[in-house]
Amino acid sequence: MTSHMPYTIETIAAPSTLGLSSNGVEKLAEVLLSCGLQQKIHSNHPVIYIPAHYYQRSTIRDSETNCLNTSAIIHFSKVLHKAVTTVIQRKHFCFVLGGDCSILLGITAALKTKGVYGLVFIDAHADFYSPEKSTTGEVADMDLAIVTGRGPELLTNIDGLKPYILDENVIHIAQRDEEQTEEYDSPDIRATDIACFSLKQIRAEGLGVIMEKVLRHINTLDIDGFWIHFDTDVLADEINPAVDYRLPGGLQFNEATMLLSNLLATGKAAGISVTIYNSDLDANAYIARQITDCLGNAF
Repeated sequence: MTSHMPYTIETIAAPSTLGLSSNGVEKLAEVLLSCGLQQKIHSNHPVIYIPAHYYQRSTIRDSETNCLNTSAIIHFSKVLHKAVTTVIQRKHFCFVLGGDCSILLGITAALKTKGVYGLVFIDAHADFYSPEKSTTGEVADMDLAIVTGRGPELLTNIDGLKPYILDENVIHIAQRDEEQTEEYDSPDIRATDIACFSLKQIRAEGLGVIMEKVLRHINTLDIDGFWIHFDTDVLADEINPAVDYRLPGGLQFNEATMLLSNLLATGKAAGISVTIYNSDLDANAYIARQITDCLGNAF
């Protein structure tokens, strides 16, 4: 498939697992790149590598934030922030390979310094827990809450940029953890100004109909562009079990490709982050090759 214009793509490897209590997702960039991702997305620029500083990881919650690895996440976010800013200043499309979803803090903080941006959040989970409701303290299960200004000031207000993204400029697509969020009393994204298109709604109305609604909604937003966040756990469990928190159901590869391709075709995307693929759960990189093809086909 021909690359969407006008994107000139630069890739950033951000192999952080600081937002989780387990390892595996830090190899996402390494594995997808080894599967030929750069060629498939038509990127001729050298990959920018962000050091991960795993030695700072802890399984003990920080007393001030009630989250894991707060200081390390802030440091990593600031380094990633600089890299994303550099790419955006060059007016290039920024392709960030995680890592876990906590990388979104550095990305959205960088966007805030360049203008008013939207966020298309494609994830099986709401990622809207508060530290008090999270059973793990993992920032990866509260990243959407944090980037919209909810949670500990240390994380929501890095460099005085709170909120990184406004609620009304966020679109959440394909959530399927509603029962869990209710069970654990997570704040409900549907009670905010975030536009929500759940997996249940996609199955009821059809992805084509939902895609049209998403594109129309994007056109109503007063933004300078938008960021795409693609968590691979949005893919159906039977085709992608290489994730840390599994849920039944999900999107097929062709549906994810269609979704991403339509978003890219707007010409308004500043970049994309890909997170949560765990190579330790993928023998022989079979799933990684399919994810790489999915992403490549979207471009």
